[in-house]
Parts: sequence; C-alpha cells; structure tokens
Amino acid sequence: MGAGLGLQAAAAEIFLLAAICVILLIDVFLSERTRWVTYVLSLLSLAGAAWVTLNFGVEGRVSALDGTFLADPMGDVLKLFAYGTVAVCFVYSREYLQLRDLFRGEYFVLGLVALLGVMVMISAGSLLTVYLGMELMSLSLYAMVAFDRESGVSAESAMKYFVLGTIASGTMLYGFSMLYGLTGTLQLDELALAVREVGAANLGLIFALAFIIVGIGFKFGAVPFHSWLPDVYHGAPTPVTLFVSAAPKIGSFVLAIRLLAEGLDALVASWQNMLIALCVLSLLVGNVVAIAQTNLKRMLAYSTISHVGFILLGILAGTNDGYQAAMYYTLTYVIMSVGSFGMILVLSRQGFEADRLEDFKGLNRHSPWFAAIMLLLMFSLAGVPPFIGFWAKLAVIGAVLDVGLVWLAVLAVLMSVVGAFYYLRVVKLMYFDEPPAERFEITAGGTLRTVLSANGLAVLVLGIFPALLLDLCARVLP
Repeated sequence: MGAGLGLQAAAAEIFLLAAICVILLIDVFLSERTRWVTYVLSLLSLAGAAWVTLNFGVEGRVSALDGTFLADPMGDVLKLFAYGTVAVCFVYSREYLQLRDLFRGEYFVLGLVALLGVMVMISAGSLLTVYLGMELMSLSLYAMVAFDRESGVSAESAMKYFVLGTIASGTMLYGFSMLYGLTGTLQLDELALAVREVGAANLGLIFALAFIIVGIGFKFGAVPFHSWLPDVYHGAPTPVTLFVSAAPKIGSFVLAIRLLAEGLDALVASWQNMLIALCVLSLLVGNVVAIAQTNLKRMLAYSTISHVGFILLGILAGTNDGYQAAMYYTLTYVIMSVGSFGMILVLSRQGFEADRLEDFKGLNRHSPWFAAIMLLLMFSLAGVPPFIGFWAKLAVIGAVLDVGLVWLAVLAVLMSVVGAFYYLRVVKLMYFDEPPAERFEITAGGTLRTVLSANGLAVLVLGIFPALLLDLCARVLP
C-alpha cells in the first residue's frame, strides 16, 4: 500500500492528534472565565474525528503503514462509538467540574489523549502498535485519576493504579518479547501463521500467552487482577470514574480480539482455559462482594467486574458468534455504565456527592422522572427483559452453549440472579424508602437532564429493537 492510502487509513488518528495539540496551545492562553472554550473545542474535535472516520475510511480490511496499522469495519464502528461515549462523558462532567473548581483544560485533553490511545489499539496491526496504544491510554488514565490534586484519596488511588498498571504492562511486554523471540515477527497477521508453524504445544508460547493474559486481565479489571478497580472508582472524582468505566472498556475488548482472536487464534485451546478461570472468578467475586457495598460507586465497580466476566464469556467461546456477542455486550455495558454514573453526576451538587446508596432513598417522591430513568438503568444492568442488558447476556450465554460449555452458562445465569439483588436494592430505596428529612434538590441544568434522559431511554429502545446493535456487530465481525 502506498504512503498516501496508508495515511488515509490513519486519518482519524492524525486529525485527533492535531486537534489535541491545538487545544493544548489555546488552553494556555485561556482564563478561568473562558475555560469553556476548551470544552467546546474538545466536543468539536470529537465531531471532526467522527466526520473523518465516516468520510476517509477504506473499504474492507486494509493493512497500512508497513503492517503496523489496520483498518477494518469493526475498527470504524468501535471508533465512532468511542467518540460518542467520550462526548457524553464530557457533557456529563462539565457542571460537576465547574462547581468544584476542577473545570480545567487538563481533564478534556487527557480524555482526548486516552481516546487516541484507544483508537491506536483499535487500529493496531502489530504488537508494537498494540503496546503503544495501550500505554497512551493507560498513562492518560493514571493522570486523570489524580486529577483532583487536593484529594488524598484520589492521589492514593492513582498511585495504586499506576504501580499495578506498570507491573501489568511490563508483564505483557515480556510476553510480547517472548513471542517475537519465538516467531521472529511483530505483525499480527504474520504472527498467526508463525504460531501455527511453531506449534501450539510449545512451552515458550504457553508462557508468553500467560503473560499476555495477565495484561489483558488487568486492563479489563478481571479477578484476580482487579484490586485497583474498586479503589479507583471510589477514590477518583466522579467524572473521572465515569470516563474510566466507559471508553477504556472498548480498548480492553479490542485488545483481547486483536491479540487472542487474530494473532494467537492457533492457541485457542490454551487461552480458552485461562479465560475460563478469569471469567468464573470475576462472576463470583464481582457479584458476591457487590452485595455488601454501601457506596454506589464501589457497588458499580464490583458490578463492572461481574460484567467483565460476561464479556469474557463471549471471547472464550472462540467463535465468530462469541466475538460478536462480546462486542455487543461491551457496547451495551458502556451505554448502561455511562448512564449509571451520569445519574450520580445529575444528582450531585456542591457539598453532596450522591454516591451513597442511602442518598437515593425516596428519589421517586422528589423526582419521579429521574427515579424512572435510574430504574431503567438498574433493570438493564440486572438483565431484566426487555432491556438491552437482557439481550447482551442472552447473546454471550448462547455463545458458550454453542461450544458445549453448559456448566459455564448455568453459572452465568445463577450469577445474574445474584446480581439482580443489589441492582433491585437501589430500586427499592428509590420507591419504597422514606426520603431524607432535608429537601432533595436537583440543580443539574437542562442539557445534563436531557442527555441523561436520552441515555436512560436508549437502554429501553435498544432492548425493544435489539437487532439494531446485534446486526451491526454481526456485519463488522463476520
């Protein structure tokens, strides 16, 4: 492929990188009163990246830039979804940041850099590009978690996240080096062929695979590599928690698909067993520990761990149907997670974080509409039909049934029942408990209320018409 077509395939990444540089330059000259300019420019950059992706894409699956870059339909869809996710995160975060004197350009720039890392991972055609994108995303997230410099809890969470993340990244890099030593290539397409020649029984390949699985497990937040996740979700400012729970999950999914399904598909029997262990532990620990939580952000953190278990169900099936189901689950989880943390941001105000379960007592008395939106989100997360979460769980469970893992499907159903308890507890607090003595005041602006309403209704509409997303995933992952 010529350099021109190669640059065309990477046009969205190049555009976003240029936009980040421009925003950084402009932000230096902005005062506190004009900081909104950075916010608006960030949203315009996302819209521009979406336009570039739609208009400068290439047909089919194309390898570019000496095989280090890959453009395909799945990548385009995931990028567009990531743009929308980050844009919604920025809209949700604006009022919260303004009220707490955290409305600074760094938040938006770091978010865009993290998104750029996700985009590089999505388009990765070699192990080198995978690692570059992963570190670009990770380093930005470490800085975002420590964004509130006056919060000791945030600093502690960021340090733990950084240390454990560095170890996980180093472990994965060691696995990459072993693969290179055994196969002599870094490109994923050539790697798939070379692994078959070396042989799936090669002990060195198994060790390399184990190191890579450790890195993937950490990025997902799967048990036993999950210890950072509850602390980060709880300790970081809620806008950062919202961001960490959303766009990086898309990056984690594509990391697993590019490495396992495309580069190491010949080792499917080995990585399937490893993922089964992570999946079972994540389903058990995530759901059981979530029951004991009294803080909503920590509850959603352990809930995330259980949802990671469901995403892994689809991937470990090792079939195209499984990968489609995992992609569908990832997209639906992001929609539900963004809405759940968005609700916390809508209800929060100066001096009130709205992150405890008891803060939702009697919400229906004061705001029936937002109580109904939260009910939709909780029912969807619990997998209650006809919401989108039900179809996502049905898809991944069906994928493992197709490959004969009946016991794993039964476990997933049982854990869904357990998980329903803590989601329905939130509904019970909103509708059946007495509200606090002090007046419950919601100060969120019209834009925030509108976006949250659309977010909540999306889980219902996409649940009633599940084919909208299911067919899309099937088309881009044939």
